[in-house]
Amino acid sequence: MIYRDRDAPVTYDGLIFRTYGYDHPLDACFCDLEYAPETVYTTVEPRAVREGLPIKYFKFYFDGGLRFAMSRTSPYSLYHKSLDQVMVGVSDGQLSHVMRPEKRLVEFIESESDPLVNACMEVLDLVTESSTLKLRDFGVFGSIAFGFHNPVYSDIDLIIYGKRELQELRETLAILYEKGSLRNEFDNWSLQGSPAHWNFTRYTKEEYGRLQCRKGVYAIYTSESLGREVKIEFEPVKRWEEITNEYETTERILSLGRIEAVVEILDEEEGGFMPATWPVRLKEVEEGVGCEEVQRIVSYVEEFRLQVETGETALIRGNLERIETPGRDFHQITLSYGQDYFDQVLKPLGQAS
Repeated sequence: MIYRDRDAPVTYDGLIFRTYGYDHPLDACFCDLEYAPETVYTTVEPRAVREGLPIKYFKFYFDGGLRFAMSRTSPYSLYHKSLDQVMVGVSDGQLSHVMRPEKRLVEFIESESDPLVNACMEVLDLVTESSTLKLRDFGVFGSIAFGFHNPVYSDIDLIIYGKRELQELRETLAILYEKGSLRNEFDNWSLQGSPAHWNFTRYTKEEYGRLQCRKGVYAIYTSESLGREVKIEFEPVKRWEEITNEYETTERILSLGRIEAVVEILDEEEGGFMPATWPVRLKEVEEGVGCEEVQRIVSYVEEFRLQVETGETALIRGNLERIETPGRDFHQITLSYGQDYFDQVLKPLGQAS
């Protein structure tokens, strides 16, 4: 079996994982643990509860899923050969099935109906009637995909498949925002808006709000059937034919240390996906380990997707890595989870000169 970002492997004991990115070993995938049924896990955290099915589910936050997956008698883990470390992951033999978001969208449109599902379809109708995009270009994930959403407060989480499709979606949403059919979630956003707690040390909350607004993929829809505003997120995922699995061709990833640099963004085409990648030209190393050439930026940090555009000069602070492959070696700057997470940054400084 092959996997791509946002596919949801489900184990025989009911654990729901989220596939992470596109680089995986054969018949297995690296992933995050997102939800667990009450038969194997409970928590007193009130916001974690997911109801709507015969049994309750609980959502994991921060590193809770990682710790639970690794603490099992038979851990859900895979060895990552090029990183030389064990990570959360599952193999085909551990799974009862895999929820594919594009198939799930069709299934619940055909078989389910409640005010939130109706609102989801109204939004998709708005987008497809205003563009060349088709229903097959979308998928659904999150609580609504698994049937434990709550029409009173749940959001709508959608996937847009494809590089060209993402570009057209953003252009279409901009038009719908102008017409008032939808609203950009970050229009008129203030420093008092979410997230309530801000921990990044080199990236201000004001910059966050401004750049989230520019991305345009976070919308708000006023639903008559729900009697409220509902947030809609459009998550970019690559089409199958756009995916290059680098796992088998990467022999080693060597961490060289922290670097802060100014780079020119050469192409934004893959800057919306997970991981988000941008080919760059190194202009200046301002701090940290020295380097004469950097080929690309790779970001696993949600906040930094769609963050910089072609032709912009950007400030990047992350970890310098040397990637060793059979044909060549090269350097990249990676933004990821782990130690000093909030010390990282990727932000535009202006047009390159």
